[in-house]
Amino acid sequence: MHALVSRPAGDGHVLELAELPRPEPGPGQVRVRIRAAAVNPVDAATASGALAAIGFHPRRDAVGLGWDLAGTVDALGSGVTGYAVGDDVIGIQHLLDVASGAHADYALLDPVQVAPAPAGVDPVAAATIPLNALTAEQALDRAGLAPGQTLLVTGAAGAVGAFAVELAVRRGLRVVALAGASDEAFVRGLGAEWFVPRGTEHLAAAVRALVPGGVDGAVDAAVLGGTAVLGAVRDRGVFVTLGAVPAAPLRGIDTGIVLVAADAERLAALSRLAAAGGLTLRVAATYPLADAAKAYERLGAGGLRGRLVLVP
Repeated sequence: MHALVSRPAGDGHVLELAELPRPEPGPGQVRVRIRAAAVNPVDAATASGALAAIGFHPRRDAVGLGWDLAGTVDALGSGVTGYAVGDDVIGIQHLLDVASGAHADYALLDPVQVAPAPAGVDPVAAATIPLNALTAEQALDRAGLAPGQTLLVTGAAGAVGAFAVELAVRRGLRVVALAGASDEAFVRGLGAEWFVPRGTEHLAAAVRALVPGGVDGAVDAAVLGGTAVLGAVRDRGVFVTLGAVPAAPLRGIDTGIVLVAADAERLAALSRLAAAGGLTLRVAATYPLADAAKAYERLGAGGLRGRLVLVP
């Protein structure tokens, strides 16, 4: 099979579409024939060697790439229940130290990493759900706000941020969205009650002008950092970052970090929500797997709205 890997080369790393043996499922594993796989910033970070450099996984001659996928079950290991060959699924391959990931023809997944695909949704769009929607949902869980409370979402037009806005509104939260000025109509369409343009001087003052006393919580999907965002949060509120370093707990603020964990039950619920039209799925462009390097280059250029998706 073909699998996209990153290899060290000189002072950097290069992408290679390697030819690897098709993996065989062991006990408790599901093999998925991949039909679409989204490209996320974590993939670019892995490909560059940055995650190995900070100790997130061991250095190796070649590391497999890709987390998000949509496809069809084509083989099952012993002991797997709940799935059959031919089932359409979505999944998250979130292990970093692997020979091949979701940017490949096939992937081996544990059942906790898989959920039924959203009925009636194209696999290309479905592949944008797992990492980003799970991260948003788990960040909201960590924030733990009650209906009627207020939440600031930074990066509200991004892949994770937009899901966070939409899912927060479904929980009955009142959302302040921080995004580019041109994205105001989009994030308001997701349900944001208030809007602050990205780059606003004195962010905290701008948010507090809308929500006197400060918001009850913040999900920092743009990873602006505690210094930039904490001032917008009320005393003893909550601040959740999606970066690697939590903020200092100033003014009694409960600060924490969320890095996604596989959750089959929650992913299945998100899949059903997408099938019902309750999640806005955005695909910026598709690329053949053979042109994955072009997709990674486009991701690095920034300015995307929606995910790039590789199609084997």
